[in-house]
Amino acid sequence: MGTSASCIPVSWANWIEENRARGVPPAEIDAILSANGFDFSVVQAPSQFEPSQSIHTDISAAQRKIDRMEALLRVYSRLWREVRGAASIDTVSELSGESFYRWYYSANRPVVLLDGMTNCSALHRWTPAYLKDRFGSETVEVMMDRATDRQYELNSERHKTTMVLNNFVDLVESAGETNDFYMVANNRTLENSRLRYLLDEIQIFDEILDNTNRASMVFLWFGPAGTVTPLHHDSMNVLLTQIIGSKLVTLIPSFELPLVYNHIGVYSEVDCEAPDYNTHPLFEQTSRMQVVLEPGQALFIPVGWWHHVRSLDVSISVSFTNFLAPNYYGSEY
Repeated sequence: MGTSASCIPVSWANWIEENRARGVPPAEIDAILSANGFDFSVVQAPSQFEPSQSIHTDISAAQRKIDRMEALLRVYSRLWREVRGAASIDTVSELSGESFYRWYYSANRPVVLLDGMTNCSALHRWTPAYLKDRFGSETVEVMMDRATDRQYELNSERHKTTMVLNNFVDLVESAGETNDFYMVANNRTLENSRLRYLLDEIQIFDEILDNTNRASMVFLWFGPAGTVTPLHHDSMNVLLTQIIGSKLVTLIPSFELPLVYNHIGVYSEVDCEAPDYNTHPLFEQTSRMQVVLEPGQALFIPVGWWHHVRSLDVSISVSFTNFLAPNYYGSEY
């Protein structure tokens, strides 16, 4: 039997008060309370218990700190918009590793690399038919029934299923435009002992990537036109490379966090393709930049940068996190 509001510990009372002060929806607070054995709704809380007196002071102090940090981020955003060309993504050729790390990686700035994949075997070999002919009998994990769930990314564990690659390729080639199924990074396809041979065909960017350290750091994306990765940020730097097809990527600077309505974890609650400015008025102020990533091109997505991705064609992409530089920010997050 759950714990009632009259018996709730002061620590939980304070937690409820903090989250209410931050504007967390009551339904989300209720879900966490229920998962922890409490059997009441947060809307009952005011009449059932009082948080400790110090919590009000703590919340006020915390809010002042948040206000100051958000003010600083607004300054960064303003400076970004005022600099000529800042609201576009650099596209470069023949970029050395030293220049990449100095002007983009360390500067937390995106860039499209137009070359660097010329000698990539995958770029010349990979097609859905090639994957089917070579690995068609292999069992792979994919995401299915995404169209039935608006929160398909947050609920990703519910959408995982397995099938032979032959059947998945047939689905991709016959489906037309859909977001209902997708092979994503979270399916960890390249960790399959047999499919791992594909890693030999994507040895690229030796001055940027640590190609001797690839375990759990290289990810395959494969799906039909219309697949969408909703607006989110990653807690590490990512290099997204395009093998076949094209993708439309929308990026928003990391320092515009106060404008994107961070929802749960790394996700925004805004529909980037059809934002509702009545519900999310601050989103209209974001410095959205777009790039169409074509085969043979790579997009560097800096840690913390918000991005939304739509496949414009049947698409195969590979993303990398194995940079020749520290790329773990878990403790900060």
